[in-house]
Amino acid sequence: MELFKGINQIKLPLPNASLDSVNVYIIEGASGNLMIDTGWNTPECFNALAQEMKNSGFAMKDITDVVITHIHPDHFGLAGKIAELSGAKIMAGEIENGLLDSRYYHPEDLMQQMSAFLKANGVPDWELKMLTEASLNIRNNISPVKAITTLKPGDKVSMDPFEFQVLLTPGHSPGHICLYEPNKKYLFSGDHVLAEVVPNISYHPQSGENPLGDYVNSLNSLAELEVRFVFPGHGSVFSGLAPKIDDIMHLHRDRMRGIQKVMGVEMKSGYDVAKNIPWIVNGETVQYDKLEPIDRRLALLETLAHLQFMTAEKQGKKVTEGEKTVYWSGE
Repeated sequence: MELFKGINQIKLPLPNASLDSVNVYIIEGASGNLMIDTGWNTPECFNALAQEMKNSGFAMKDITDVVITHIHPDHFGLAGKIAELSGAKIMAGEIENGLLDSRYYHPEDLMQQMSAFLKANGVPDWELKMLTEASLNIRNNISPVKAITTLKPGDKVSMDPFEFQVLLTPGHSPGHICLYEPNKKYLFSGDHVLAEVVPNISYHPQSGENPLGDYVNSLNSLAELEVRFVFPGHGSVFSGLAPKIDDIMHLHRDRMRGIQKVMGVEMKSGYDVAKNIPWIVNGETVQYDKLEPIDRRLALLETLAHLQFMTAEKQGKKVTEGEKTVYWSGE
């Protein structure tokens, strides 16, 4: 569907996911076409992409360039297949590209790191294997890419008449990038800013020490841009970036107040905190024990991201005792 002249959006299904669909964008240029993100590597997703492209007058061979905002499988999964069918150049941020091998192609060391990390943050032995392996099957949703052109902050991706600036926006993923078109004032935000939901920010072995702090800094940098329309990775295109950023910050502050209440003055593991926080799934409040394994892990890693941020902001303290890590209010 053409949203604006030269800007097409395709919504692809996300089976068994909390979000119904992922957005793929096709930008029409004078001598080629740019695809932004790709969807899962599943037959349903690929067939939907091919059919919607056909409906909009595109064939796979018409795609000359692909930019991946981040390497989560719903955004990166079909990149290898699209490159094979179209010959398109695949581009991704330098940091994200550096994570591909350990995350998808040879994950054995990362799995061991994750297991030790989860145990250190309070996950009991009976739950440890389940949470460690909760995302292991997502490798089936990735089609390997033979060659990726890396993008750095400030690089430009030209698709005449559009010229996009590459913005590094870590938080949801360590090397997440957005594309900004300064003449049209369009922002393709990936999962950095969404219309209807707040992106998950997780602390884990590949995230850096303060991913929520990185996210906040990234949001502040976007707030300085003049943006007419935001084209997100999920949900609706929207205007009003600054109010949306304010809403996101308000929700994170609310979450941290809730964490402070759970923590009290006693030392608690991230796991103990996460278990005592209500979680919203498909609009309904759910306790931790009722979550699916992948959602349990995401809940814990999101809680840890808030705890790390609170520690960095002197709103709490972190103590490592042997192989265990605990947090407390510091009061």
